[in-house]
Amino acid sequence: MTHSARRIGRTLALVLPVVLVLSGTLAVTSVPWAGTATQSQMLTASSQDVSVRAKSRAPQDVLRDRLLTELQAKDPGTALTRLQREVEARPSLAKHCMSIARALGRAAVDRYGPTRAQSFSRPVCDTSFAYGVVQQAQGS
Repeated sequence: MTHSARRIGRTLALVLPVVLVLSGTLAVTSVPWAGTATQSQMLTASSQDVSVRAKSRAPQDVLRDRLLTELQAKDPGTALTRLQREVEARPSLAKHCMSIARALGRAAVDRYGPTRAQSFSRPVCDTSFAYGVVQQAQGS
């Protein structure tokens, strides 16, 4: 009796994981022979507990945030140099260069004050950084 019980145990130990994996896989995937009602019910049931996906961010927004972080960690000059290199590497960002440089200028005033922030000014994206510095200095 012990021998047959051991044999049944071994068989279950091998077969049970396979059965569980297959049944789990079939529970979450659609099969081609399933009717449309079953498929829509399955999709509805599986989507109820899923949180709403965050909207993907535009490349210029990602770059601006990264440069603002770099400005805080290092200095505005480093962030402006990186901005210039990013625009040269990805020309599609050129149309956003001025707004990013202005944001850097405003952040530089908040961090360093208007006089010191202006000392970091460079001819990146025309004079947008300087304009952001002046704009922020007048507003503060």
